[in-house]
Amino acid sequence: MPRKPQAHRPGTGARTPRHEPPRPTSAQRGYGADWQRARAAFLAQHPFCVQCQEEGKVVLATVVDHQVPHKGDGGLFWDEGNWQPLCETHHNRKTARQDGGFGRNPQG
Repeated sequence: MPRKPQAHRPGTGARTPRHEPPRPTSAQRGYGADWQRARAAFLAQHPFCVQCQEEGKVVLATVVDHQVPHKGDGGLFWDEGNWQPLCETHHNRKTARQDGGFGRNPQG
């Protein structure tokens, strides 16, 4: 007689290697209410993705990207000269290239 397939039991979410500490929350990484206000103001002044514009497309930006990763440096984090408006697609591609594809730097 055929066996009943096992029920799928989803895990608790994204897998994090045991040797890595849990990632801090977005607010702990500096993306709290002050950032949300600054982000909204920046996108109001710079509404289009700069990468899409270079490709001849007009796409609204949804992300304020730090061109040079700030890695916790508050001065670099708040330096508007280091910000650029990107669409989600271009931001995700850039982040994957920089962080090894999984949102974390493979070197630590």
